[in-house]
Amino acid sequence: MIKVVLTGASRGIGKATALRLAKLGAQLALVGQHSESLKDTLDALESTAPKPLCIECDLRDHQSCIDAATAALDQMGTPDAIIHNAGAIFRQSVEDTTLEHWEAQMAINARAPFLITREMLPALREAGTGRIVHVASISATLGTAGSAAYNASKWAVVGWMKSLAEELRDSGLMTCAILPGSVSTRMLEGSGFEARMTPDEVAQSILHYALDAPIAHNGGVIEMFGV
Repeated sequence: MIKVVLTGASRGIGKATALRLAKLGAQLALVGQHSESLKDTLDALESTAPKPLCIECDLRDHQSCIDAATAALDQMGTPDAIIHNAGAIFRQSVEDTTLEHWEAQMAINARAPFLITREMLPALREAGTGRIVHVASISATLGTAGSAAYNASKWAVVGWMKSLAEELRDSGLMTCAILPGSVSTRMLEGSGFEARMTPDEVAQSILHYALDAPIAHNGGVIEMFGV
């Protein structure tokens, strides 16, 4: 049975990924804060087996991330894949970006994947297999007015992933990053960009790299521009 840790499953890409994994009979550990949106995802998974685990975590808080990773290992065992999908954006000019908003985006988008991976990495190394997939953004390749903190966090994700990939060489593990462009999600609202792909299209790509793609993709950056 496939075992997967997934953050940001409450809506959009994360929800689509959870539904696809559930159809494969995967054991899911959904990491995030309880919310009505997450409850909607759990309701959609109600008839699936095995039942998903719901691991409470405030991704803005470093200790909560560590505790969630430990809880997932305790309750599910070593995962076959970790999918870091959770993300946050506050669209503001540089002058209007508060320290609180800057740090929240950095914490959720970049620090949480580091902390969760770090805590789970010894178990993955012992197993000698596993995939760590980061859902970044095409914003990790460019600059966007009004999204400086978000873009910086996504550039950080790719840099972190690339360095992790070097440390995973010859270990049997792999990591990569998916960089979607404009996806028809709530996060795109107010961006001024037209949706060019669906959450399910991104989810399909995530599953390929999390489950099927050869580990020769270690360190890979997969850009999705849409149609």
